[in-house]
Amino acid sequence: MTMKKHRRIHIAGALWVLLYVAVVIAPVFIMLVGPRPEGRPFLRDFSVAMAFCAMSIIGLQFILTARIPSLKRPFGSDVVYYFHHSVSIVAVALALLHVMVLVVHDVDTVKLLAFWAAPTRARFALAGLLCLLALIFVSIFRRRLGIEYILWRITHGLLAMGAVAFAMTHMQLVGIYLSLPWKRALWAVYSALWVGALAYARIVRPISMKLHPYEVESIREERGNAWTVSLVPIGHSGPRFSPGQFAWITVDRSPFADVEHPFSFSSSAEQNGLFGFTIKALGDFTKRIHNLVPGTRVYLDGPFGAFSMDRRPDAHAFLFIAGGIGITPIMSMLRTMRDRRDRRPCLLIYGARSLEDMTFLEDLDDLKTQLNLEVQLIPSIPSEGWEGPSGRLTKGLLNRLVVPPSRDAGCEVFVCGPLPMMDAVEQHLIDLGIDRRRIHSERFNLA
Repeated sequence: MTMKKHRRIHIAGALWVLLYVAVVIAPVFIMLVGPRPEGRPFLRDFSVAMAFCAMSIIGLQFILTARIPSLKRPFGSDVVYYFHHSVSIVAVALALLHVMVLVVHDVDTVKLLAFWAAPTRARFALAGLLCLLALIFVSIFRRRLGIEYILWRITHGLLAMGAVAFAMTHMQLVGIYLSLPWKRALWAVYSALWVGALAYARIVRPISMKLHPYEVESIREERGNAWTVSLVPIGHSGPRFSPGQFAWITVDRSPFADVEHPFSFSSSAEQNGLFGFTIKALGDFTKRIHNLVPGTRVYLDGPFGAFSMDRRPDAHAFLFIAGGIGITPIMSMLRTMRDRRDRRPCLLIYGARSLEDMTFLEDLDDLKTQLNLEVQLIPSIPSEGWEGPSGRLTKGLLNRLVVPPSRDAGCEVFVCGPLPMMDAVEQHLIDLGIDRRRIHSERFNLA
């Protein structure tokens, strides 16, 4: 990636942020334009403004999660999803404040919370609010409740659509701030955008995936209870991806089935026509990955993600820190450097439970002969006779391993592994004086 393209991505990111803010607050300004009921107290107008902002935020969630490439490219998928999670809390808080302010203004408003006795407009408002609260509750406590990921995704989508539909109906039935045709037109445009994002995610994108299928070319067992699945495109050339990115994969099912899973590319970005994904057997789906056979139909949506050395074209060196199967995107970067004959110095610190759990161990030995690469293996449980460092990646251990060139301003740092490991390592590196802006990671914690 050239510096010029890198700057364009940053500019696009700033424009997306400005557009988001404008779309959220526009209904508030438009609400104040034109005739309004006389004697309308400030608190009631204020509560409506909060409700309009909440409605805008909730509707924009459909766009944030539609995997629009131009939207995700400047930020990376993990940043977009993190923002999606955080702003959901804001939207629910605004919706609750809308109700609370109305009650503070007029205590008799609390009677509208009696669902069966309330007027129709209030019932729709309550139904929308309950959908929102249920959506947040299920997302936060999904693992504790034992809800399987695919079921959660379906439930999440249905609750979100219900919240928007009920809230929009409530707004239309109240009608006070939608008295003018052009104000109704604004919300009609917003609704069209949200429905369009939903249609793109649920119809357009699956159709595109259906028209560009893949099949399993081979499957190879790796160290650490992992398997490398190699895919070849059928009737097309496949996407261009940057090393370190990931894709959503649907295996032996229709792309409309909503049973996809995210996996990082492990193959070189320069290896045209063959796409490798190395998957560790951890969950229900991944534990069955070894049952795949050549010829199995697969659908791929991607690439996505900002976790890539290609986004740091001015880097003079790289420090890679991997934990467990987090080696996968880093292996894609190293293999790409090999194919590009990139001789920039690299230090890889690779931690896992044991040497036997270290995926790609033999491949790394081979890469050391082809790259300017140093590898430090850190088994948590060292085997008998192991003389190298072992245990957790503590600040003291990192201080010994991260040699001076890796601390220079021209070195970019990529960290990938279990979430607690990434959080700890990033903080250790910052404590050691490495600029936070040079530390890059990507998290797949979707819910």
